[in-house]
Amino acid sequence: MQSIQKFSYCLLALGFQVQAEDTDTLNSKLHEIAVTATRSGLPQNELATAATVYTREDIDRLQVKTVPELFSGTLGLDITQNGGFGQTSSVFLRGTNSDHLLVFIDGIKYGSASLGTAAYELLPIDQIERVEIIRGPQSSLYGSEAIGGVIQIFTRKGKQSETPSVTADFGGGTYNTARGSASVSGKWLDNWYAFGISHFNTQGFNARQPISGPFGFSQPDPDGYFNTALNARIGHRFTNQAEVEATFIHSEGETEFDGTFQNKINFVNQVAGISAQGDFSKDWHSVLRLGQSLDQIDSFAPDGSFSSRFNTTRWNVSWVNQHALSSRHQLVWGSDYRLDEIDSSLTFAETSRYDVGIFTEVHSRLLDNHFINASLRWDENEAVGDFVTGNFGWRFNSSLGISPFASFGNAFNAPSFNNLYFPDFGNPNLSPEQSTSFEVGLAGDHWLQWEIRAYHTNIDNLITPVVDPVTFNFSAQNIGESQIDGLEFDLKKQWQGWTGHLSLSVLDPKNRQTNRLLPRRSEQLLAFDLSKSLGDWDLGTHIIAQGRRFDDPGNQTRVSGFVTVDLRAAYRLNKNWQLSGKLANLLDKDYQTVATYNSAGRNFFISIHYNN
Repeated sequence: MQSIQKFSYCLLALGFQVQAEDTDTLNSKLHEIAVTATRSGLPQNELATAATVYTREDIDRLQVKTVPELFSGTLGLDITQNGGFGQTSSVFLRGTNSDHLLVFIDGIKYGSASLGTAAYELLPIDQIERVEIIRGPQSSLYGSEAIGGVIQIFTRKGKQSETPSVTADFGGGTYNTARGSASVSGKWLDNWYAFGISHFNTQGFNARQPISGPFGFSQPDPDGYFNTALNARIGHRFTNQAEVEATFIHSEGETEFDGTFQNKINFVNQVAGISAQGDFSKDWHSVLRLGQSLDQIDSFAPDGSFSSRFNTTRWNVSWVNQHALSSRHQLVWGSDYRLDEIDSSLTFAETSRYDVGIFTEVHSRLLDNHFINASLRWDENEAVGDFVTGNFGWRFNSSLGISPFASFGNAFNAPSFNNLYFPDFGNPNLSPEQSTSFEVGLAGDHWLQWEIRAYHTNIDNLITPVVDPVTFNFSAQNIGESQIDGLEFDLKKQWQGWTGHLSLSVLDPKNRQTNRLLPRRSEQLLAFDLSKSLGDWDLGTHIIAQGRRFDDPGNQTRVSGFVTVDLRAAYRLNKNWQLSGKLANLLDKDYQTVATYNSAGRNFFISIHYNN
């Protein structure tokens, strides 16, 4: 803990010594519209909601190869991974459970209905245009699962220009890792298009240390992974400015891992959708979207024989309407229909369920500088019945460049299919998990852009595995209660080609019944990114420091904190070609985020990029 604090002070001092540049880029970020923070899209400086946005430019600048790598060090996010590339990853947003996070791809719900979580490690980052991370309860807009927040991923759009835009990216590095991608996009008359393909392949490294005991094993071989993905987007704009667009992303591959009963999976992930939008009048804009997502996993035993199958199909229909009541007031209303279906080699008592939601939002600007955002939603879930959620946010942008804000909201999470119906474990009598959250903070944009937030969350009816003392069988029960208190600090500055970004999360995630820390959450997370443009060179470093965590509910298995340092460089050969390189884990730290699971040592990746 003391080493983390000392390191934090050093980086804070360094961050303030970085005199930063003209603030045009930061101001554009401040006024950037976060579509997911509301169902209509508003500038971030008019909202109390906490949001982090990654653009395609950010992804390329950071030279990340996977979505978990992009999320690592993100404010409010704690990510754990059971090994290297393609291994199971879990995201804990503001200390909530990994299944308290709702994930969308192009507005379509994504993830496994049986597990209740998304496979971030299997998403092809080359096919991603933008990521929005919304921290805090969002059930009043999106329904179940959004206790911790919402992540929305937008697939590649490319450039809508008459001259086709072509990109290509090829590279390789440590662990026999290779990556390649290509895309083309453009515009023809009133039509636009974008198509892409990518492939990632790695031999990997040994995911897990040997385990002793009756269920122990030793599989010291490298655990490989490959992923091939396709992305397509086509659209048309009519003469009345109405639009229709179709999107499609598909990825499939194989992941090896270490396990006693299973050690390989074949996967298919796919999201397809079509949307239409237009104006019924000058003050009424409407968007209708239909989509389907697939999550298919086939698992295999160490001898190569088939072990299990878990397939999820999710259907989504949403209708969102925006009414401009005046220049200062906006009304948003709409509805969602979602149908989840599972197909498994195991026998589930129920294999489908629906959820219908109706919601409304109000956005108001009062007395010039006060912004009010309020939302209310009613859900009918086939498994757990009705639920009503609400959220209220206030922000004041003063003439001094300082903005106080506050928000309050409640949320819920319907039990997953595994919790309800998994053979010899599920409990069909479970109630939904429920939460209440309160948040206050200050933001400023004088000389540097900064933000401080404090939040408090209570979660009741937590679903917890409980062992029967007679049969020794586990079952899911609503007995858990948790209290999560946290602080978030975020500072950004630019000056003369230097860009500095410092963030710090301090978390106290407690089980209220045992007074123990919730497992696998780090109590401190500090991230510092510094970059510099020097002519045709772009140089940068990314430093992450995390405090200790415990791997079990009883806090008996401690996972030590760590510090990692990454270096990166990019050189523009000419207007079309760029050479990039990254050295990750420079200090070759031997660290874990999950007990017994290894992380990558010092490694490098070099790539060449083409863009016309």
